[in-house]
Amino acid sequence: MLPLLEHIFGLVTDARLLELSDINHPLLQKLRKEAPGTFQSSLMTAVLTEAAAEAVGANPLLARVAAYYHDVGKLKNPQYFTENQSLKNNNIHNRINPSLSALVLVNHVKEGVNLARKYHLPRVVIDIIRQHHGTTLASFFYDKAKKSAGGEKVREEDFRYPGPLPASKEAAILMLADAVEAASRTLEDPSPSRIRNLVERIITEKMEDHQLDRAPLSLKDIHAIKENFIKSLQGIFHTRVEYPSKELEKK
Repeated sequence: MLPLLEHIFGLVTDARLLELSDINHPLLQKLRKEAPGTFQSSLMTAVLTEAAAEAVGANPLLARVAAYYHDVGKLKNPQYFTENQSLKNNNIHNRINPSLSALVLVNHVKEGVNLARKYHLPRVVIDIIRQHHGTTLASFFYDKAKKSAGGEKVREEDFRYPGPLPASKEAAILMLADAVEAASRTLEDPSPSRIRNLVERIITEKMEDHQLDRAPLSLKDIHAIKENFIKSLQGIFHTRVEYPSKELEKK
């Protein structure tokens, strides 16, 4: 009876979430095989999201599950997303106009919702997939479009995600974790100070862009999320001792 009751009332139990957290779930396995970069990125995002959710009294299990599935829409065109491109100079966006690039980028949220429904994911997870980018501006392609516009006006709204804004703690945390995880991959020297500056900059930008206006987060919560992100990233990018090679050991 439990699945029937969940469907009727739009509820989700921990038992259902634990079932979805199994990375052998068919949709996650499809993501792993067809978009391996996105799969690995989602796992790292889940680490950030779960720890931060626990720190602010959100549902850490729901946050982790939503992080696993939030980017499944990239299965539609995995080669358009940098984490799935094998060579940096093989970026498909160098060969198409920025408007099309932004369209593909923004559309992965809609595709993710469609896939989530096809695989019968709970409504609460689908809502987080829909909200995890809010109305964020695809700034890279927007700036690129303005440079190549030749004086013509470029509408900012054409380069924004359709929303809605995150309306739960879990959705807001996932939005921030997703942005932080993506940006952290660009750090050549992920020192503690650079990690802190990166996290603080991204959270400030989201707040100034009003992406957190509907989220039930206090300033205390946002500070706790920030510190958890920093701690998690510093653990992920910790420095390792350089062990001597066998040749040096022999000497």
